[in-house]
Amino acid sequence: MAGRVLIVDDDPGVVKLVRANLQAEGLEVTAAANGAECLLAVDSQRPDLIILDVVMPVMDGFQTLRLLKEKPETASIPVIMLTVRRSDVDVLHGWTSGVDLYLTKPFETSELIALTKRMLDAKEPDGAKETEGSL
Repeated sequence: MAGRVLIVDDDPGVVKLVRANLQAEGLEVTAAANGAECLLAVDSQRPDLIILDVVMPVMDGFQTLRLLKEKPETASIPVIMLTVRRSDVDVLHGWTSGVDLYLTKPFETSELIALTKRMLDAKEPDGAKETEGSL
């Protein structure tokens, strides 16, 4: 399985854990420490999936998600929100803002890996429908 994943979290320990596990699955992984860095990275790297924390300096995950979903170029990138924010209000805010999955910390690494793989496998490559239709 191939794919590019962007981890957006200000906790170096979380980034290190997630990066190591996803790289062991053969994924290309980059990281950003806040929402502003995420937006810059998305513009230059075009990840296939974003794993996004909520509580971060400069720009939080909810603001970042809103900006990602507003831009046509980034609106279709799947986002897994991975956060300590677990109140019903926060979860609802994530869902209504367009997040694809909402996971809370602490989390099971195996679950995050399985969900990441499922989301990447479900994402169709650009032009896949056109190619299938022309066969």
